[in-house]
Amino acid sequence: MKHLLKMSDLTPDEVAHILDVADELKAQQKAGGTEPLLKGKSVALMFSKNSTRTRTSFEVGVYQLGGLGNYMNAATELQSGRGEPLKDTARVLGRYYDCVVWRTYRQSDLEEFAEFAGVPVINGLTDYAHPCQVLADLMTVRERRGALAGQKLCFVGDGSNMANSLIVGGLLSGMKVDCVCPHGYRPAADVLMFAHKYGSAFRLLEDPAEGVKDADVVVTAVWNTAAPGTSESESRLRDFAGFQLTSGLLKAAKPDCMVLHCLPAHRGEEISTAVFEAHADEIFTEAENRLHVQKAVLAVLLAGK
Repeated sequence: MKHLLKMSDLTPDEVAHILDVADELKAQQKAGGTEPLLKGKSVALMFSKNSTRTRTSFEVGVYQLGGLGNYMNAATELQSGRGEPLKDTARVLGRYYDCVVWRTYRQSDLEEFAEFAGVPVINGLTDYAHPCQVLADLMTVRERRGALAGQKLCFVGDGSNMANSLIVGGLLSGMKVDCVCPHGYRPAADVLMFAHKYGSAFRLLEDPAEGVKDADVVVTAVWNTAAPGTSESESRLRDFAGFQLTSGLLKAAKPDCMVLHCLPAHRGEEISTAVFEAHADEIFTEAENRLHVQKAVLAVLLAGK
């Protein structure tokens, strides 16, 4: 693994290895502290979007591993926000830092940055992919269930970055994956082509009740991403009617079904307050595991774990 730009960069063995290292590092941290695997290493934390979990978990994670993590607002603090070519920013930061984490919009920008940086680049979220979040999701399921292979995962929501990454990550891990999206909100075409290779292990559906039937894990994410009161917001509220995770919908899932959410949650839209609170321990363990799995990615990329 040279970079982590999207889940399809990984092999099944690499996914399993990252999760194994994450388990090890989590146990170490709970026991009193992590080995300083990044001593003398520096990580640029470049953010073009707002962030709570990605920024703070990477900052804390680099610190716990003994390295230096520098946060920078790409829009207001770097010359890239004033028109410096992206490849120039990449070539500069790659000469200062041992790794760059970037949270941005276009996947193509991230891919270009990685081409020129000369150091490992980690996707902190793009409009196409969210691999760090999905690795944390897989870690959480494996912790609770003991294995991933054979589990049925159902994603209900917008076929954007979370759906794209969950489909790939779930299939790489031997899970059965149902993705339920309204018409017009399908996952990326290349992700569907990837999933097609797995035959009946993957289904793209438009009926949430069909998707959650007998699910071991149900995952959702914010689908009303538009500003409140705008025409796009009103359109999404109409298009996603019936796509809220409610107690009634989840009756079709397995009785011990897990519910995950990448946060922040819009209670009353993609998930009901009752369902969110009933599964809060799973959801916030999932959030915590961002810290541990990202430490594992850094350890694999920079310390040869």
